[in-house]
Amino acid sequence: MTTTPPRQHHGARRLPSVNETSAGGVVIDVYEGRARIAIIARRNRSGRVEWCLPKGHVEPGETLVQTAEREVAEETGIEGRVLVTLGTIEYWFTTPSHRIHKMVHHYLLEATGGRLTIDNDPDHEAIDAIWVPLDQVHRKLTFPNERRIAREAWLRLTRSA
Repeated sequence: MTTTPPRQHHGARRLPSVNETSAGGVVIDVYEGRARIAIIARRNRSGRVEWCLPKGHVEPGETLVQTAEREVAEETGIEGRVLVTLGTIEYWFTTPSHRIHKMVHHYLLEATGGRLTIDNDPDHEAIDAIWVPLDQVHRKLTFPNERRIAREAWLRLTRSA
C-alpha cells in the first residue's frame, strides 16, 4: 500500500497558522422597561461597515472575563459586570502572512455605568456605537454567529424573568 502525498499547487506555499483568543459580549441595560444592548460599527478590510458585538484580544495576565469587561468598556463606553457565559464563536481567516484561528468568548454583562461613546477605544476600530432593543438586534448585527449569541442572551434573560 502506498500513500500519495497531498498535492500542492505549483508556487503555492502554506501559510503558518496562528491562534488568537478574544472576549467580549452582550452588555444589557434596561431603559424604559426594555432590554437594550450596545453594539458597535467597524469597517472591514474592504471598507464596508459591519455592526457587531464589542470584543477584543486578551491582554497578558487577563482572564477572559476581565477581557470582556475591558473590551466592552473601551469599545462602547459602557462599564459592565459579567453575569454568565453565552458561548464561543470559532472561525478562520487569512492575512497576507498567516492563517488565523480565532476563538471569541462571549458573555452576558449587566451595564453598571458609563455612557455610550467610542472615544475610549484605543485601537480606534469602532466607528460608531448604538443602543438597540435586544428583541430587535438580529436585524442590525451583520454576522449570523453574533445574532446567535444575542439570541442566547435573550433566552437567558427571559428564562430568568
